[in-house]
Amino acid sequence: MSVEIREVLTKKEMKKWVDFPNKMYKKVDAYVPFMFNDEMDTFTKEKNPAYEFCETKLFLAYRGKQIVGRIAGLINHAANKKWNTNSIRFTRFDFIDDFEVSSALFNKVVEWGKERGFDKITGPIGFTDMDHEGMLIEGFDEFNMSITFYNFPYYIDHMVKLGLEKEVDWVEFQLKVSDTIDEKFARISDYLAKRNGLQLVEYTDRKVLANDAFEAFKVIDVAFSVLHGTVPLTDAVIKKALADYIPIVNLKYICSVKTRDGKIAGFAVMVPSIAKALKKSNGRMLPFGIFRMLKALKGKNDTLEMFFVAVLPEYQSKGIPAMIINHLGKVCRDNGIKICETGPELEVNESVQGLWKGFDVRQHRRRRCWIKDI
Repeated sequence: MSVEIREVLTKKEMKKWVDFPNKMYKKVDAYVPFMFNDEMDTFTKEKNPAYEFCETKLFLAYRGKQIVGRIAGLINHAANKKWNTNSIRFTRFDFIDDFEVSSALFNKVVEWGKERGFDKITGPIGFTDMDHEGMLIEGFDEFNMSITFYNFPYYIDHMVKLGLEKEVDWVEFQLKVSDTIDEKFARISDYLAKRNGLQLVEYTDRKVLANDAFEAFKVIDVAFSVLHGTVPLTDAVIKKALADYIPIVNLKYICSVKTRDGKIAGFAVMVPSIAKALKKSNGRMLPFGIFRMLKALKGKNDTLEMFFVAVLPEYQSKGIPAMIINHLGKVCRDNGIKICETGPELEVNESVQGLWKGFDVRQHRRRRCWIKDI
């Protein structure tokens, strides 16, 4: 039976599109579903301010009445302008192990890209650097994070057969939290703080965090601006992120570093892992998913996911990373944290990976962004 590709045009179809990987990977222990409602909102123009500079088309692949794959094509005008590229992106590319399915989906996005005058296709990569990116190519048996894609190993063969090549890789690390304080590292951290007039700020009040958070995200925007595929974070995108996360984050694992004049020069966000909670609830918040997630965020949890460690370029040699790592290491020890999972880091980002040299660390996952001329 031949494959039929249908564009997703209704909310009912979008629910099927969002839910497809949850069904395909249901029996895979390493798979962690995304929050269903978050994914729905991400691809709803009225709820995602990134649509100010992006366009999407969503497609489902059917064989008869059965859904056998999905993909999203994404035009990111801000990225093309910033990086002087002429590319269309793809994201949320999932399919059964059938090249007729994967090629039909992929070619549908290529067709749209050609119609719009683009000469390259790249992905999986999304709206902004806060969106999910990178196809898993190593670490298929490792339990996934709540913020990253999972996919089967056969995806790699399909990408190669489709004529795609490596554009960049991201790597991920698992760090074990030491039971003891590195006194030398702590002394160096304190010395650099005093020498450079820097102060580490902890947050115990959400209102105080809310007052600092917009400036902090501007630091993240500047610090990450040189990284592959990033786009400037608009005020609307930042405000949406703050509205989503400030009410639920665990303040213990957030800190900033300020200069003598009160300017934020560095900012870090670590979040108790909600991956197991999402797995148990299949990404749904109702009826019990919200309670599992809140318990993971605010209750006993021995694993953290590292969302951001961002430092303004002019302060990256002033000891701020050491201050942040020293502080968060102490917080982790005090709260029974055993494991920290980094998010995807570009394999060439030696400055970030250098932060983990003093830890018991292993690189356990790798992700790839592919590219092809069209």
